[in-house]
Amino acid sequence: MSRSQGDPQPADMSIAAGEVSIGHFRWVICALLFAATAINYVDRQMIGVLKPTLQHEFGWSEIAYGDIVFWFQAAYAIGYLGFGRIVDRIGARLGYAAAVAIWTAAHVAHAFVRTLTGFTLVRVGLGLGESGNFPAGVKAVTEWFPKKERALAIGIFNAGANVGAIITPLIVPAITLAFGWRAAFVVTGGFSLAWLVAWLAAYRRPREHRRVSAEELAFIESDPTDTLEPVSWIGVLRVRETWMYAGAKFLIDPIWWMFLFWLPDFFAKRHHLDLATFGPPLVAVYVLSDLGSIGGGFLSSSLMKRGLGVNLSRKVAMLICAIAALPVAFAARIDDLWLAVAILGLATAAHQGFSANVYTLPSDLFPRKAVGTVIGIGGAAGGVGGMLMAKYAGWILERVGSYTPIFALAAVAYLLALAFIHLMSPKLEPATLT
Repeated sequence: MSRSQGDPQPADMSIAAGEVSIGHFRWVICALLFAATAINYVDRQMIGVLKPTLQHEFGWSEIAYGDIVFWFQAAYAIGYLGFGRIVDRIGARLGYAAAVAIWTAAHVAHAFVRTLTGFTLVRVGLGLGESGNFPAGVKAVTEWFPKKERALAIGIFNAGANVGAIITPLIVPAITLAFGWRAAFVVTGGFSLAWLVAWLAAYRRPREHRRVSAEELAFIESDPTDTLEPVSWIGVLRVRETWMYAGAKFLIDPIWWMFLFWLPDFFAKRHHLDLATFGPPLVAVYVLSDLGSIGGGFLSSSLMKRGLGVNLSRKVAMLICAIAALPVAFAARIDDLWLAVAILGLATAAHQGFSANVYTLPSDLFPRKAVGTVIGIGGAAGGVGGMLMAKYAGWILERVGSYTPIFALAAVAYLLALAFIHLMSPKLEPATLT
């Protein structure tokens, strides 16, 4: 397709180069990624919000609930591997559409199950579909943003997770109290269908999109050209940078899963809140985490724009986030509700800021054709960590009856992850694939 319509006209020549607008359509794509991630987390978090209701209705033990989460995580880990590869082969547009279609069908199916086995099966389907969200999202960011904007773009779309987590305790209790928990799954399933229509209508690669000016396209493609040759699994698995990313995800992802699936229960057990009252504390926690997601990406992107390299920019941002997570070790010992909320909110903000920078590493270090595969491997590692967390949390709550050991693990996970990243890649140099 000819792009001459985007070329500067003579009237533009008098404008200084630094004043020419390059266009902003890439941020429309980022907004779609943000919306998808918010919907993804509404669907994912609903079982956590409904845990007290479902435990009361079905008589689940803590270990039984942990097993439901375990199988979701297992499917998520397997699906992450598959979707990472699929997205590299068919692209973000169709890969994302397939993921959303699968998870929407499984999400709505929750309304029609009545047994522990039934819930386990629909959670498996949900995990398989939802695993495609981040491989496709990061792939889209890689296609639409240059390196110096990617951490911010990923931070923004990753903040959709927090918006979803904010929305869920507001709308799900209202729907459940008015119409029952089954209706909540059907109503929220409609959000995904609406997004899917918008995505298929709006998304194309930058060079194929009529809304992208020549100036914006040049900005998007301003990084040095990398290889477009297919990358093999073996080639990706041979390099340390893949294991660096996978190890970091294994350590930090389970902490976020724990917050997502167990915070409503924590507020119910420790502070005696219920479906009608734990909404405001959860909203406050996830508003703070939203700020952390954007702030973590903004910090490293700002440092890069000031001339610092990728290595120092990413690691300084991650170190600040890791330190901010440490006070969560004491959250279960605090009697004041809102002080506990502040500490938990700080920890979730730290997680999201750290995570935004970790998510950026594959696009920093790997050619574009390998990004989805690397993210898939990392997501699978995070899913395995989440499986272990589900078993650990269920066992601790059943046997010990306290969240203190769980939060203590959360407090140190980010420093461990940063140490592992630095050990495996001291300079964050691009991976050499063979």
